[in-house]
Amino acid sequence: MNAFQPARSRKLRSTATPYVFALYMSAIMALLMCFVITAATAGIDEAYLGNVLKAYRLAMPVAFVCVLFVRPLVLRLVALTVHPH
Repeated sequence: MNAFQPARSRKLRSTATPYVFALYMSAIMALLMCFVITAATAGIDEAYLGNVLKAYRLAMPVAFVCVLFVRPLVLRLVALTVHPH
């Protein structure tokens, strides 16, 4: 193996797709919502970032579980409303 050959890929199996999707989606959405809701309720001051992170510790696991449960329903709703071609 020379320096120009790519390292072996360390990817998960395709069966992990729903869980990886839920992890990424919930992590990003929970963080964005924590930024917005914390600013709207407590304002932006010197404690803002700490308050956001405190809220995120609760929001992230809740969002992850919710995405896991809601994903099948959303897939069905999309199938009902979007033409397959």
